[in-house]
Amino acid sequence: MGRGRAKAKQTKVARELKYSSGSLDPDRLKAELAAAPPSTSSAVVEDDDPYADDEDDARR
Repeated sequence: MGRGRAKAKQTKVARELKYSSGSLDPDRLKAELAAAPPSTSSAVVEDDDPYADDEDDARR
């Protein structure tokens, strides 16, 4: 129970996004992107798994 209200809100938001005029404010977008912290997706993340090399050796 209680799912109906949440689903109704999601449906409303989805409908607004689908049928909105799609107006884009380039200045606001530029300011928002400039304020966003740099993404870490491009950074190389190394884990400290001491057994990582052992797994590679076992496959060879």
